[in-house]
Amino acid sequence: MPLHMNSYQTIKVRFQEPCCYLQLYRPENNNSINSLMISECYDVLLQCERNITILILEGLPDIFCMGADLSQIESLSASSLYDLWYKLATGPYITIAHVHGKANAGGIGFVAACDMVIAGANASFSLSELLLGVLPACVMPFLIGKVGLHRARYLALTTRPVMVQTACEWGMVDAYAANDGALLHTHLLRLKNLSKTAISAFKSYTKDLYDLKAVRQMAVTTSEKAFRDDDNRSNIDRYVKTGLLPWQH
Repeated sequence: MPLHMNSYQTIKVRFQEPCCYLQLYRPENNNSINSLMISECYDVLLQCERNITILILEGLPDIFCMGADLSQIESLSASSLYDLWYKLATGPYITIAHVHGKANAGGIGFVAACDMVIAGANASFSLSELLLGVLPACVMPFLIGKVGLHRARYLALTTRPVMVQTACEWGMVDAYAANDGALLHTHLLRLKNLSKTAISAFKSYTKDLYDLKAVRQMAVTTSEKAFRDDDNRSNIDRYVKTGLLPWQH
């Protein structure tokens, strides 16, 4: 049992071997991503490598994750966030996103990086970045692996949420139900029978079938360039202060 598991500020963690339950927990900030959340999540993933076979990633009842904390965008590292999602996608454990409510922007990165997605009936999924002129560059490689290029483009360009039924039809969500807790439990009963050795070997093999590392630099560089753009920064600052999008007065 990790000695410092209770010291986290942006997440809640519960180890119940062979499972780890990791909850994104910034309720006062719509569960948005900041640099501390990235480092704390990464720390938990490292701790899971030895004994954990299943990692369950959760959010809040109405908001899974709304994406980057735009008020702290200066300190947010695209490379660190990409590396966190890469660890979720390729680490030696099964990763399950258990989604309630809204998953938006970088929240979709968490969803797309996980091996499985179990959702509640109230779940919705959106990419809002283009509304502010920035790009979901780091999300796209993971999302394309889930839904394909065409669907990923559609989500990015429309910026509109899709409900869980549609997300399931597209392959972003694997299963959903009103009683999603029972649905998750049913999956865990089966998954807990798999050995750590088999899971590690399978994840190691599949990471080379779809090479997320090959596009890392392009994704990170494109993301950083978009967020450094003066007009985009102005749009973000205005949105943080007023809640208004660029075309709104």
